[in-house]
Amino acid sequence: QVQLTECGGGSVRAGGSLRLSCAVAVPTGGKYCMGWFRRAPGKEREGIAALNNDDSTSYADSAKGRFTLSQDGDRRTVYLQMNNLEPEDTALYYCAATLSWAPEGTRLSAGTYTYWGQGTQVTVSS
Repeated sequence: QVQLTECGGGSVRAGGSLRLSCAVAVPTGGKYCMGWFRRAPGKEREGIAALNNDDSTSYADSAKGRFTLSQDGDRRTVYLQMNNLEPEDTALYYCAATLSWAPEGTRLSAGTYTYWGQGTQVTVSS
């Protein structure tokens, strides 16, 4: 079992920023792919960004230009920097991980991932 620890949700006004983080308990140097998903009320779960810890990334159209993924030095924590947030970004955000690198076309699919975080709420007011 791989534990994922999420932090960083909250409430902001439109145009504001938040940074989410997800720490993955894997050995230093181990491979993984981490994805970020969100579920807004009344909507289906959406994959928004994903990163293999070789630094290859994928972004949904809704995230491109506003959201950026990065890693810390030991490559076991992934950050999702969210800028210029809109009310439509209000959702429960989840990180997910699989212990291998995922091909680009699969990184935003929930079925790629084995382990899931508990979710953190992001609320953007107008």
